[in-house]
Amino acid sequence: MIIDLLEAISRWAIPVIVLGIPLWGLVRGVRVYETFVEGAKQGMAAAVRITPYLIAMFVAIRVFRVAGGMALLLKAVTPFTDMLGIPPEVVPMALIRPLSGSGALSMLGELLHTYGPDSLVGLTASTIQGSTETTLYVITVYFGAVGVTRARHSLPVGLWSDLVGFLAAVFICNWLFGS
Repeated sequence: MIIDLLEAISRWAIPVIVLGIPLWGLVRGVRVYETFVEGAKQGMAAAVRITPYLIAMFVAIRVFRVAGGMALLLKAVTPFTDMLGIPPEVVPMALIRPLSGSGALSMLGELLHTYGPDSLVGLTASTIQGSTETTLYVITVYFGAVGVTRARHSLPVGLWSDLVGFLAAVFICNWLFGS
């Protein structure tokens, strides 16, 4: 019964949203098409504003990896990851995830291709991808685009939540799927 309900919700959620929002706008007297076009125009302007931040972030990530910074960092943290039962293969993805969602997704794809989706590494990496956020990306790009100059506690809280999500993913995957 519950499964059937969830399947029905899954099947109808997107069509209801896609049709419901414009219909609600019409009922409320909103000029839906004109409002959509204005929003798209503002979205394009925001995309142009955030492009330099994106380029700077991607260049910094690439330089760090190519210069060997990632390898040195991994070598330094290996004793701790071994002690905590963290598969060493997922550490680079966990380190890139706060910086770049697409970079972490690319690493996830490599891990799944190499180890398989049902391996402990694949399951842990997939869980990490869903349990963490692109914290530095959000702070750099979105805060920069809207002109936030004092992020206050955003960075420490975001990174702390990433760490908690990462450790929870590792613990739960080791508990459920570990040997």
